[in-house]
Amino acid sequence: MYLNIFAQSTQPLDMTQSDEFRSLLASAADLAIPHAPEVPYRSCNIVLRQQRFHFLEWGAPDAPPIVLLHGGHQSAHSWDLVSLHLARRYRVLALDQRGHGDSEWSRDVEYSNHTMALDAEAFLAALGLERPILMGHSMGGRNALLLTKRDPSRLRALVTVDIGPEISDAGRQAIAGFVRTNQEFDDLEHFVQNVRKYDPYRPREHIERTVKYNMLQRADGKFVSKCDSTPRRIGLLHGTAAHDNITLEDAREFSLPVLVVRGANSNILTPDAAERFRDALPNGTLATIPDCGHNVHSQNTLGFIAAVGGFLETLG
Repeated sequence: MYLNIFAQSTQPLDMTQSDEFRSLLASAADLAIPHAPEVPYRSCNIVLRQQRFHFLEWGAPDAPPIVLLHGGHQSAHSWDLVSLHLARRYRVLALDQRGHGDSEWSRDVEYSNHTMALDAEAFLAALGLERPILMGHSMGGRNALLLTKRDPSRLRALVTVDIGPEISDAGRQAIAGFVRTNQEFDDLEHFVQNVRKYDPYRPREHIERTVKYNMLQRADGKFVSKCDSTPRRIGLLHGTAAHDNITLEDAREFSLPVLVVRGANSNILTPDAAERFRDALPNGTLATIPDCGHNVHSQNTLGFIAAVGGFLETLG
């Protein structure tokens, strides 16, 4: 049983009348997140590459597009506060990547970063997006980098959130350990307590609001992760094929504007690795956000939107 609501067909579902949206507005008020008084917000489904994908669409359909790719074992809803803010000026499209959120799980258990980058590329094409801004966090950032590597000219700009060609193996193992030990629970309170220990930056009430997007209730009553956790997942791992990896040499070919965002206390993207990434980019900027770790946009949302807002202003 799903704990959240989403479109059940190809017809978009207006989310602005839902309790979930009212809860989001309460979180935005708590954190003083600027947003428009009325924001179009829809849950949608689309078939790409013979698989059903769910995505959230915010803002006016004729506004400049921004596409958001979430991190591993997260969902499009991880961007909700950011999407709410950006929807004042942009058409925001947050995709649930395969095996995550409310998108279909892969029938052939294929979750390489290359495959997910191709999914994102197909998403841009299917919606007819011309030179959108692409933003990706963690796993979604790797997928965004691989999409950019294939054809930088198709994007207006790129924002990578706490990810780069070089990542900390210790940090990756910490994330993998959290995922392994948070697959099944008798009650949601146990999961909330585990998240609070892992993520000390977010208030408890905001964690409680987002639990419904991470877990579902099985027929036996237990709560289980909504993400496919097959061992063949790659996520933040380096793949065995060149098309699954991104290098500093690849980044030197990215002529578009790129904002590299790093959490000041990140255990994934070290300061040195972030600087090497920035320096490799022909048109790169590095923003280090204080008072947060790897999940920058949910742990210090105000700091994140301030950095991203400044970068977007430079695009004209």
